[in-house]
Order: sequence, then C-alpha cells, then structure tokens
Amino acid sequence: MTYTVYMLGFLPGFPYMGSVDSRIVTPRLAKPRSFVQVGSVGIAGEQTGIYPLESPGGWNIIGKTPLKLFDVQREPPVLLTPGDQVSFVPISREEFENFDATTFNLVQHES
Repeated sequence: MTYTVYMLGFLPGFPYMGSVDSRIVTPRLAKPRSFVQVGSVGIAGEQTGIYPLESPGGWNIIGKTPLKLFDVQREPPVLLTPGDQVSFVPISREEFENFDATTFNLVQHES
C-alpha cells in the first residue's frame, strides 16, 4: 500500500500520511506514552506517521524504520515533504541493524 504525505507537523519532519486500510484503523491511545523511539511508525485513526525524533506520543506503534526522517546536517533537513508517496517494506532485524543510508536507494517521485 502507498501512503500520501498530507503534511508535516507535531515534530520537525513528522509526516501525517493516509489513509490506512480500514482493517487497521485504530484510535489514538487514551493516555499517550511518555517516550516513543525515533523511527517508530504509528497509527492514529485513518492516518499513519513516523516519529522523526524521540518524543512523547499517543499513536499506536506498529513498526519502526531505520530511515532518518530529520537531520539538521542534511539539506533539506526533512526527508519527506507533502505530496510524497511512501510505501513500507518489511526488512529483517539484521537488515535494520546494518542499515546504511548511504546505499539506500530512495525512489524519487515526480512532483
């Protein structure tokens, strides 16, 4: 499934994307967590998002990405922008732990 980045917000580079399959729609947590790991993928309602920084958060965590969505050393510092298309691809724990962003082939989409 491919998701469209609707907007960025909450945290620098946090993409609000949708819409998720109706079978996995789930409300925000009644009580947000005090800590969510960077790269965590969450669902809240019909949207999915990726935490670009460690922070509190009330979304249901369903996965994690090794991609760095926000990096002040990069130009521009955000990886995703509104209108981008995102697809999640499962990888093994070993692939996650050995992920090298310099060899990752980010598919460019036409604007």
